[in-house]
Amino acid sequence: MALMPVADATAAILAGAEPLGEEMVALDAAYHRFLARDVMALRTQPPQAMSAMDGYAVRSADAAHLDARLTVIGEVAAGRPFDRPIGPGEAARIFTGGVIPEGADAVVIQEDTIAEGGSIRITEAARPGRHVRPAGVDFREGDVLLKSGSRLSDRDLSLAASMNYPELPVGRRPRVALLATGDELVMPGNIPGPGQIVYSNGYALRALARAEGAETIDLGVAADTVEATTLGIRRARDAAADILITTGGASVGDHDLVKQSLEAEGVKMAFWKIAMRPGKPMMHGRLGAMRVIGLPGNPVSSYVCSLLFLVPLIRALSGARVLHDARAQALLGRDVAANDLREDYLRARLARRDDGAWIATPVTHQDSSLLGFLATAQALVIRRPLAPAAEAGSVCEILRLPE
Repeated sequence: MALMPVADATAAILAGAEPLGEEMVALDAAYHRFLARDVMALRTQPPQAMSAMDGYAVRSADAAHLDARLTVIGEVAAGRPFDRPIGPGEAARIFTGGVIPEGADAVVIQEDTIAEGGSIRITEAARPGRHVRPAGVDFREGDVLLKSGSRLSDRDLSLAASMNYPELPVGRRPRVALLATGDELVMPGNIPGPGQIVYSNGYALRALARAEGAETIDLGVAADTVEATTLGIRRARDAAADILITTGGASVGDHDLVKQSLEAEGVKMAFWKIAMRPGKPMMHGRLGAMRVIGLPGNPVSSYVCSLLFLVPLIRALSGARVLHDARAQALLGRDVAANDLREDYLRARLARRDDGAWIATPVTHQDSSLLGFLATAQALVIRRPLAPAAEAGSVCEILRLPE
C-alpha cells in the first residue's frame, strides 16, 4: 500500500465530521466550551444613559462657564434613579452608574466643583456628553456578540451574563477512548522487567484531548493478543466513544495485532501508513459512528500524530470554527539535510532574535522514542517531501507546540 500524503490523511479523518449536537450548560460550566450557535443580546447595555464618574448631573448649557453656580436638588445613586427632571440652574449629585436624570446631558466630576451650602460652583466647564455613558454604548438588544464555533473565554462568560444569559448552548463534548497495547508496557511506579518499558503515551494524549474540551476514557493496556485487543475495542464501542485511539501494534510485526483486531471487529479502514516522519505506521477507520485512529507506539510519533490529526477531529466534532492551529514562519537555527519522500516534523527549540524573528533550532536527536527532546521542544519544523537541504538562517515553516 502506498504511503498516504499528510494532507490526504487529514481530509480522510475529517471527512463527514459534523458537530455532535448541542446542550445547554450553566455559565460556570461553559468555560472553554465551543458555542453551538450565535448568541444575541437579550437587553441593551447600559439600558439608559449613566454616569461614568462621581460628580453632578447638569445641563451643559448651565455649566459652560467657570464660576457658574447651580442649585443641588437631590442625589442619584446606582440603582436609584432620580424622580424629577433637572431644570435650568439645577444639578443633582450623582455617583458612578447612576442614571442620568431627564434634562441633564453632562456630568461635572466632583473635583471640578466647589460645594457652597446647597449649591455648587463650577471650576471646569462642562460640555454635552462629558462623563456620560450613552444608552447602548456597550451593546443593544439583538446584537450578535458571540459567534457559533467560538471557544468561550472567561471574558465571553462575563459578556454572556451581561447579555442576560444564565446558560449557553454549547457543542457536546466528544468522548475519546484510549487503548494502549503491548506486553512490554508497565504502569508508572512499577519496576520494569527485562525488555519492558514504562507506559507514557496515554498521559500526554489524554491531556491533549482534555485541553481541546473532550471527555476521555482510559481503557488501560491490552496484551498483545487479538482477544485482548478486540475486547478493548468492544469496550470503547459499548462506552459510546466518538473516537477510539489505539497506541502501539500498528506496524508490520507478528505481534502488531491492532489492524487485524480492528478489521475483525468490523472497522472499515480508510488508510494505513502515511508519508510523514515521525508517525508513518498510523491508520484510520470507522466502526459505525465511532472514528478510530491507530497511532504508533513510539511516544513522539503518537504525540505528533495526535497534534496533527486528533486535535482537528475533536474540534470538528465539537463545532469549532477553527480546526487547525496556525502555522508560522521562522529562521532555521542550524543546517538541515535534504528530505526524502516523507513529510518531516522536526522537534525544535525556539528563541527570539533582537528584531523579533523566531529562530527554530531542531534538536540534535530526532528519534521518535526520545521524550526528553520532545518535552524541551516548543515547535515542530515542517519539512515538505523532497525539500532540498537548507542552511541556518533560511526561512522555515513551524507549528507551535501547546504551552
